[in-house]
Amino acid sequence: MRHLRPAGRGASALKYDLLTAMGAFALAAAPSEQKRVLRLMTLITARYNWASDSLAVGQREIAQLWSCTDRTVKRDMSVLRGRGWLVLRRQGARGRVSEYGLDLDRILADTRDVWDAVGPDFAVRLGGGLEESTNIVPLQVKGTAPMPDGDDASEWGLARHALRAQDAGTYAAWIHALKRDGRVGGCLVLKAPSRFHASYVQTHLVGRLLAACRDVDPAVDAIDLRV
Repeated sequence: MRHLRPAGRGASALKYDLLTAMGAFALAAAPSEQKRVLRLMTLITARYNWASDSLAVGQREIAQLWSCTDRTVKRDMSVLRGRGWLVLRRQGARGRVSEYGLDLDRILADTRDVWDAVGPDFAVRLGGGLEESTNIVPLQVKGTAPMPDGDDASEWGLARHALRAQDAGTYAAWIHALKRDGRVGGCLVLKAPSRFHASYVQTHLVGRLLAACRDVDPAVDAIDLRV
């Protein structure tokens, strides 16, 4: 659920602070992640409607803006949705493009580790606003949930972003260590670091994993956990 809104008094400052946080986050990340965040920042600057929280742009137009292929647009938009930064509000259909919103709380929470690099005043200013706006969804503890590899466009790579966004603690403890070990038809094979780890995931989490994988690839119909 989104709580912050860049509207009303102080809206202009929040917009700049958000873009600053994203930029600092990107500069501290790997080159591929830098490019992905820069693409999103450019898309926000060019096409995002702050007042209505609406981003409605066609895939071909985004590809032209980003100077990339439609396939790259599809991959990066899927990663950003799975991460929770973009929220799908209306699915595209014939003659109508998909419409997205921004989860400002999620973006600020994920970029919080770099606020001090901008300056103590920046960290205090954003920290106070975010604390007041997150009565329902708590911030992640620093280092709790490592960011998934943004270049992994497999069904498991995309599903990991969604699973981390849903529950960072569970992701860090049980899901992050699972590695894709192939696929047999609709059965995705995941490798766990130990028998106990595999047993726990099979008992408590396999349904959640399967649902996340099906969201990005409906052809996945089973998960096989191995050691």
